[in-house]
Amino acid sequence: MMKLFYSDHFVLPLPVGHRFPMEKYRLLREEVSHYPDVTLEEAPLANIEKLLLVHDQHYVDRVIQGQLSESEQREIGFPWSQAMVKRSLRSAGATIAASLSALQNGVAVNLAGGTHHSYADKGSGFCVFNDAAITAKSIQQHQLASLNRLMRVAVIDLDVHQGNGTAAIMKTDQSVFTFSMHGEKNFPFRKENSDLDIGLPDGCQDEQYLAELGQALQTIATEFDPEFIIYLAGADPYEGDRLGRLNITKEGLGQRDEMVLQWCISRKNPVAIAMAGGYGSSIEETVAIHAQTIRKAIAFQW
Repeated sequence: MMKLFYSDHFVLPLPVGHRFPMEKYRLLREEVSHYPDVTLEEAPLANIEKLLLVHDQHYVDRVIQGQLSESEQREIGFPWSQAMVKRSLRSAGATIAASLSALQNGVAVNLAGGTHHSYADKGSGFCVFNDAAITAKSIQQHQLASLNRLMRVAVIDLDVHQGNGTAAIMKTDQSVFTFSMHGEKNFPFRKENSDLDIGLPDGCQDEQYLAELGQALQTIATEFDPEFIIYLAGADPYEGDRLGRLNITKEGLGQRDEMVLQWCISRKNPVAIAMAGGYGSSIEETVAIHAQTIRKAIAFQW
């Protein structure tokens, strides 16, 4: 049974008309709850010690204690509330839990997550804590005793927006490989240097997208040879996404997921999947793309 970790019932209160599609998480859970061979589990809280593996103590304290300035809250895109803190901790905890499950079962999923714009000392772009970075260091810590070294972890970030926070946090860490394939002219407008970046032109279509991804996976295997994968399966490269600026079809995104998962399985790399972004003109389209990723993961279980 593939484990799916959810946190949508920890609702983040947002002003009327806010553009963040909070409802998609509940709709996704309801959709996948009927799938065979999955079990849903409530996301655990990420403890403070895990956050401090990648985040500054001062930043973490100010988030938890409600001391973020108005400008910091604007950069994150959410007003501060206790509910925001709880949900952010649960979302990070879900990716950590998915990684531990993946070690046992090959693949597991956070039905949220992918908060890759958060830096060590600040949040940004709807991201408070960086779940991919936290999980990378957490899984290394978990495996350290058995391996007697740091496990090689690769973050494969296929959200349409560059994983700038992850790249910045991990820029000097040679045990974590950061790969981001994103819209070159899209947010964030000041890019960081990942270990491998592919900036795609506006209007990019399936053929180029999949060719670039295939080459990138070969490069990661050759240059880094990872042992564990954190996969951000963003729905926002979709042609109908309000913020995406690419023209990738739903079928193309399904082929993308198959390509990543087949690569992981051929290498016997466990993979923890996070949903990352998705801002479709129709929320149902976004949910359908995320649900497609879950179905592909079920089909490709070890």
